[in-house]
Amino acid sequence: MRIFTWNVNSIRARQARLLSWLQKARPDVVCLQELKCQDGEFPADAVKEAGYHAVWHGQKTYNGVAILSRTPPTDVVKGLQDGEEEPQSRVIAATVEGVRVVSVYAPNGQEVDSEQYQYKLAWYGRLRRYLDARHRPDEALALCGDWNVAPEDIDVWDPAAWEGQTLFTAREKEALSHLCAFGLTDSFRHVHPGVQQFSWWDYRMLGFPKNRGLRIDHVLATAPLVARLTGAGVDREERKGQQPSDHAPVWAEFRD
Repeated sequence: MRIFTWNVNSIRARQARLLSWLQKARPDVVCLQELKCQDGEFPADAVKEAGYHAVWHGQKTYNGVAILSRTPPTDVVKGLQDGEEEPQSRVIAATVEGVRVVSVYAPNGQEVDSEQYQYKLAWYGRLRRYLDARHRPDEALALCGDWNVAPEDIDVWDPAAWEGQTLFTAREKEALSHLCAFGLTDSFRHVHPGVQQFSWWDYRMLGFPKNRGLRIDHVLATAPLVARLTGAGVDREERKGQQPSDHAPVWAEFRD
């Protein structure tokens, strides 16, 4: 099973690219983030014609997550389901061929110490409680998404320049670490210790041509999946060409 995660930065703007990429990459499962469309605007028919079943959790203008899979996903859960007010569509979960897959779009945080930054830290705590309430670390579970956190210095093109900035602050890294302490492993880093590879590049300042990026998109997996992990990587080619997303697809492959 090859699982991808991709922040498409508007599925309507990137629909043609997505459909073309599905034919080239032929993933088994794709977790999408930042759909930026309401539920009724999701291109379900086009995705179905491409050979994929889809479940999604949309939101007007912002956010939005989806799971695409070759086989029908089951037991779909939208949101964190913790009783708190939740106007932002950031989480959707489903089971695909015995693997519980969660597509996640973590808050950006905007400016350090802003209300959005505090919301981000609190949201990470909510997601950890979601895992504690619904899952066990000994089950096959993959959390895939745009986490808006670069975990280590190697995941940032210039750690000194990014020190103390949103996406790379100590508190954000601690929040991600606390989440992973549930029993989650970073698939890419597990396969490629010591390798620098980014998944996001700013549209501005020639970020991509100069390779000034961050690795903020991750496939996090529990031990039963890590035991089956055979490869992981970033589809950097998909960041090229006409009207790309600012993120590249990230993947992990698990043997049956």
